[in-house]
Amino acid sequence: MEVRIDQVEERKEKPDYNALQFGKHFTDHMFVIEYTHGKGWHDPRITPYAPLTMDPASLVFHYGQAVFEGLKAYYADGEIVLFRPEQNFRRLNQSNERMTIPPVDEDFMVDALKQLVHVDREWVPTKEGQSLYIRPFVIATEAALSVKPSAHYTLMIIMSPVGAYYASGEQMQPVSIYVEDEYVRSVKGGVGFTKTSGNYAASLKAQSKAEALGYDQVLWLDAVENRYVEEVGSMNIFFKIGGKVLTPALNGSILEGITRKSVIELLHHWGYEVVEAHITMEDIYDASQSGKLEEVFGTGTAAVISPVGTLKWKEEEIAVNGQQAGELSKRLYEAITGIQTGDKQDEFNWTETISMK
Repeated sequence: MEVRIDQVEERKEKPDYNALQFGKHFTDHMFVIEYTHGKGWHDPRITPYAPLTMDPASLVFHYGQAVFEGLKAYYADGEIVLFRPEQNFRRLNQSNERMTIPPVDEDFMVDALKQLVHVDREWVPTKEGQSLYIRPFVIATEAALSVKPSAHYTLMIIMSPVGAYYASGEQMQPVSIYVEDEYVRSVKGGVGFTKTSGNYAASLKAQSKAEALGYDQVLWLDAVENRYVEEVGSMNIFFKIGGKVLTPALNGSILEGITRKSVIELLHHWGYEVVEAHITMEDIYDASQSGKLEEVFGTGTAAVISPVGTLKWKEEEIAVNGQQAGELSKRLYEAITGIQTGDKQDEFNWTETISMK
């Protein structure tokens, strides 16, 4: 398939790049492709960014068939860099399969994304820490009120310039985390390993509860025994204990983060022992009490690495590393962001380059 490109006649005024808010401003164009049962994916196009017109009976509104991804484009020494985009479309297909949405051609989608970024290349911020956030998503668009897989889907990619997660010159600020003891996120056999919209809607109640108690994020435990660590609201989580690095094993209810994958590969490359296991909060508390809990950090697209300074579990408040970012957290952050921005050599072939010309 060839991607048809219909460019805007007049470009929008750019926002103030010194005061960017996440997901508030969108580029001039978006990518769209349709799926029709019996025809497959068809009519790929880059069109001016615009509101959608949809039938009120579209299945996405009623039964929630919707998945999405998130990745970024970075300015790197006169060129634009994408970080492991093939992994995002591979994971999109994992979500599609679970949500009974037809798979996409991953190579084609990477190429289409590169074309879209190139069309809107002037929107990629160039200051340190800034990036162009990219949101691919798929929604069920058949007009019907039957509980069934849709016969029609629309996949879109929209993009938004975003500011640095950590302000220029600011040290990585550890977050405080509330270990959720009432609500659950997912169970094995459910949809916890997918990026489907309903997962995030269901998390809002617990997030609001944590914020009301003065904490930044929620750490979810397993839904059966309420003991085993799973993931933070928007991040996977790692623990450095006695020199080893531990992270919850993928179990069908944990999202397979791309930053998580990159961190594990980097740690192996550096010679660290990485253990993917079932980890209880009792394990973390005992490690803290014995002085073996050295660092805790989250991983995700937005922050890359987010150090954890406090864990609130039951009646206990576990302080981590004097509530300071640890040396391993800093090293990982510098390594990954360095690859993304071209400041460090990409030994792993993780990046895709797009010309600014």
